[in-house]
Amino acid sequence: MVKEIISSAEENMKKTVEVVRKEFASLRAGRATPALLDKVTVSYYGTPTPLNQLANISVPEARMLVIQPWDKSAIPEIERSLLKSDLGITPTSDGTVIRLVIPQLTQERRTELVKVVKKKAEEGRVAIRNIRRDVNDNLKAKQKEGVPEDEVKRGQDELQKITDKYIKEIDEMVKSKEQEIMQV
Repeated sequence: MVKEIISSAEENMKKTVEVVRKEFASLRAGRATPALLDKVTVSYYGTPTPLNQLANISVPEARMLVIQPWDKSAIPEIERSLLKSDLGITPTSDGTVIRLVIPQLTQERRTELVKVVKKKAEEGRVAIRNIRRDVNDNLKAKQKEGVPEDEVKRGQDELQKITDKYIKEIDEMVKSKEQEIMQV
């Protein structure tokens, strides 16, 4: 019973780390990556549709994204959505493809991005700690229901090791994202 509780907690922590990883991928670090456009949705025939389902997104150069829509009539809507997004990049189109040139980041913007990264990482750490707290509460309740104390204690120790592992993983992601942002 304790094992199932612990493995369920580990699964939830894994999902939390994945959410943080996706958040980091969508942050612009001066280098082009298709993940920058993951949050962009386009009104396609009146339906909000993720951009990556309407077009092929490629990275021909380190600081350029090329969006090649499968339906050329969607180009104006895609451009409109890109302008409305929080990317802060103006798209250029030649009628068949849309190009997004990622500008060099200023030092001020880099510092802001590092703060955002740290904030998102802290949110992830808090979520992991909340999972740990809930599971510890659950284990204590199980102990009152008759589960042996030493089994509960082993479960809590294992839970702490798992918690430390995932928090360390988030810390390493922060370090690498910070380096990626700050490199000129």
